[in-house]
Amino acid sequence: MSVEAAYFLVFRGGSVYNKCVSVREWFFSGMVILAIRGRQRVYVFAYCCTARKKGVLTMILTEKETTALRDLQTQEKSCITKYEKYAAQAKDTELQSLFRTLQQDEQKHYQSIGQALHGNVPECDCNDSQGKNYAPKGTYKDGANAADKEHDCFLATDCIGTEKLVSGEYNTNVFSCDNSGLRKLLADIQIEEQNHAEMLYKYKQANAMA
Repeated sequence: MSVEAAYFLVFRGGSVYNKCVSVREWFFSGMVILAIRGRQRVYVFAYCCTARKKGVLTMILTEKETTALRDLQTQEKSCITKYEKYAAQAKDTELQSLFRTLQQDEQKHYQSIGQALHGNVPECDCNDSQGKNYAPKGTYKDGANAADKEHDCFLATDCIGTEKLVSGEYNTNVFSCDNSGLRKLLADIQIEEQNHAEMLYKYKQANAMA
């Protein structure tokens, strides 16, 4: 096990109120160090640090970080539900397959954020070539099935808008995180969300959709 970073945590009302950087030492050198009573509020200082063990970064989240992660997990849950429904609604089998792939990706994002909420940040290496390598076949090029084409165009366009929104949420919330491992996780997920939008756009291009 190697120490990643060390700091003092300030607790108030059972939750982390603030984080104060301290010197680097061993993992959990003493949980409760001091309680100070002042202005009818009790502040408890605990010396902690993040540590790496078996490829997992263990840490204690601040209230700000917890709120950001919960918001992002809610977004991921909505994406999972949307792609599941749209895979069932899409007429083109190519688009159905794409939606199922994106649903699986969003499920992985949801699980990764869930691990982070429990203090364990998985080491990640984003798939930044997924969008670049995606080459969908064109189903609606010949102008046939105009109604199906319009239907599938709406689904793909709607999902592009969703991916842009979610990517923006990651871009904003990454700055709420003090921990470098957590920031990397969110930045990597953001890149994958951008890849999703690129794949949907390529599908529309391959099918001559406006």
